[in-house]
Amino acid sequence: MITRKRRNHSPEFKAKVALAFAKEDKTVAELAHNYNLHANQFSICKKELLENASLVFASESLTGKGSSEERENLHAKIGQLIIGNDLRRKCSVVRVGTV
Repeated sequence: MITRKRRNHSPEFKAKVALAFAKEDKTVAELAHNYNLHANQFSICKKELLENASLVFASESLTGKGSSEERENLHAKIGQLIIGNDLRRKCSVVRVGTV
């Protein structure tokens, strides 16, 4: 028996399918034909969309918006760590060279 390779759809594709299904301007059979999916996939995508719809309106810390100050702090910390590492390397080279 030959098995078919399972298709993995991107989140963008699933969102597009779920929104098309939610519009209800076409039948499930028409959508299944257009998107080359089984009819059950539409209800699965719509269910996932409804379960995760609250994430669209999640706090800014989850979405990454409004975190420019945090990003600047992290970049400053990275710079400090790089300078510290460079200093340690130079000090270790000087110590090894004097022995």
